[in-house]
Amino acid sequence: MQIKRTTWGLLVTAVFLSVGVYFYELTQQENQEQVQSQKEKIFDFSAETIQKITIETEKQSLQFERTKDPNKQWKMTQPKEAIANDPVVSFVINLLVTGESDRRFSIPANQKKEYGFEPPSAKLKIDLNNNTYHELILGKSDFKGEFLYAIIDPNIQNNSQIEISLVSQDFLSALDKKAEEWLEIKQPTQPSKSDKESNNN
Repeated sequence: MQIKRTTWGLLVTAVFLSVGVYFYELTQQENQEQVQSQKEKIFDFSAETIQKITIETEKQSLQFERTKDPNKQWKMTQPKEAIANDPVVSFVINLLVTGESDRRFSIPANQKKEYGFEPPSAKLKIDLNNNTYHELILGKSDFKGEFLYAIIDPNIQNNSQIEISLVSQDFLSALDKKAEEWLEIKQPTQPSKSDKESNNN
């Protein structure tokens, strides 16, 4: 039985549509894999190698140094000297050593203001025990509000093009604290037995 031309046309169209859908899905999968493969760690150092952290925001400048006391590992040195709140400092350190960049792209240096780097939201300088240091400059949120624009180690970038990384919003929430929140929480002292007896008298 002879197949009509319209039937042939429908069959050919269906084949082309199937092939098109297949290649579209294949391309989408490849693009997804490419985005996933672009994820990489922000820095390549361990927590133990960090000796000093300097944090600058619009509101304040803070500095912390590692101590030799295993129970109180960090102390604040700026704006004053005091024992630091270890869990708060450790959270920032964890973000630095485990955080990933979702993706990276380059912009002309004269566009820094558009990404919130003039002035920046925050700047971090991390001094290591091998006399080297790293820097992280945070800008504003991306248009979806999912990530922060960031510049990693600006001192090694050229002057005409700047590489922008997308990093976790957790950085901003971790740094947006009052100075006293970075200090050790002092537990209330229990009155001694003699104090209790004198109070009873």
